[in-house]
Amino acid sequence: MKNTFYLSLIFCLLGATANAQFKRTDRGVQYQIISNNPGAKLKQNDVVTFNAVQRTENDSVLFSTYKQGQPIKAQLRPSTNIADLMDIFPLLSVNDSAIIKVPVDSVFKGHEAEMPPFFKKGGNIVFNLKIQQAQSLEEAMAERNAAMAKMKAEGEKLKVAEGATLENYIKSNNLVAKATPSGLRYIIKTAGTKPKPLNGDTIYVNYTGRSLDGKVFDTSIEADAKAAGLNQPGRTYEPISFALGTARVIKGWDEAFLLMNEGSKAKLIIPSVLGYGEYGSGAIKPYASLIFDVELVKVVRVKHNVVKPAAKAPLKKKAPLKKRAVAKKKN
Repeated sequence: MKNTFYLSLIFCLLGATANAQFKRTDRGVQYQIISNNPGAKLKQNDVVTFNAVQRTENDSVLFSTYKQGQPIKAQLRPSTNIADLMDIFPLLSVNDSAIIKVPVDSVFKGHEAEMPPFFKKGGNIVFNLKIQQAQSLEEAMAERNAAMAKMKAEGEKLKVAEGATLENYIKSNNLVAKATPSGLRYIIKTAGTKPKPLNGDTIYVNYTGRSLDGKVFDTSIEADAKAAGLNQPGRTYEPISFALGTARVIKGWDEAFLLMNEGSKAKLIIPSVLGYGEYGSGAIKPYASLIFDVELVKVVRVKHNVVKPAAKAPLKKKAPLKKRAVAKKKN
């Protein structure tokens, strides 16, 4: 019993010490700095690289650069919002860590109705920061330009390699595909009998997308997802819908479905220029050609203004040629 009492006392003292370590800014933000090797403080216009975790007071993580896989880069400027932490950064040095508590009431002052339910009135948004690097704007720009040049060079190599890889895929799989001027290739596997859609029509599509090595990266078909071991939490397996020709999907899709009759099934071979281009998307790498097995399930047609050809003016009857008077030769 006595041991329990002493342990409780120790924890109380530790808690009091921890609370005492928090300081408060003029705007009511609490902060605690953990610094092992204090150096020069961060200053205005520095470009700072840092990791951050944002959470509720109940330790529910709302955002994490660690989970995201890369830190944040930001240029230090005068604060415009209590939650931008620009008042805190100048108190830190490289390698410093900090725990910051921003009052929820201050963040949502004037628009309290927008406060998410996981925040409570009188509570705090808690940030954990770890400063990794500080650069001048010139240093950061030079680093960025070098990275972009490297990326561009690597991109050019991938772009050249893509063409050869795509041709090899078509040849090795003995595919006989039609080609369009844009570079889209397609194979109609089952021809529908209903009319083709027009731009503006809403279409319903089932699809399975694969990389050239056969790996499924997305599908609207549950059986294909299970067969590929694809984990899509919360996904509803049904045809997706979108208005054709409105840039809601990749260019290759907007072009391909104009070529298909309603009810058709096809294989689409889409080069990156008609897909996700030089940047890729998620599991799709930059300059990656893609294969889609698609079915144009349904077309909801809108009223289209049909431009009638201009009526031709009736041909005028030509007046009969007057007989020319032939002058008689005088003897």
